[in-house]
Amino acid sequence: MRKFTLGVSLTLLAALAAASTALAGDPSGVWLRENGKGTVRIAACGAALCGTVASVRDPDSAAKVGQRVFYGMVPSGENSWTGHAFNPEDGKTYNGTMTLSGNHLTTAGCVLGGLICKTVGWSRVK
Repeated sequence: MRKFTLGVSLTLLAALAAASTALAGDPSGVWLRENGKGTVRIAACGAALCGTVASVRDPDSAAKVGQRVFYGMVPSGENSWTGHAFNPEDGKTYNGTMTLSGNHLTTAGCVLGGLICKTVGWSRVK
């Protein structure tokens, strides 16, 4: 009887885990920065999500295309992820967050335990 109960318990836990994953949004795809200066592609990289610069409007910034700007983003709640954000403008890496709301993504790079953050809004392109 214990084996049966354990088997049923594990099956229920697996079903609950699958259901909670299905409820979370998927930020994978191409996102346009709110200022229109570029796009980033969010995709799986290992067990986490990463974001790379997909395009830039300024020809002088073309070398940034392909540069990873978000990495190690793992779920931290419903429609939110935490990891690292690299800012190519200052060359620094920050604690990063992503929050998804429909076709709008908000990213933030923070210092001092989240006391100071710079946020950027993105609209889904693909």
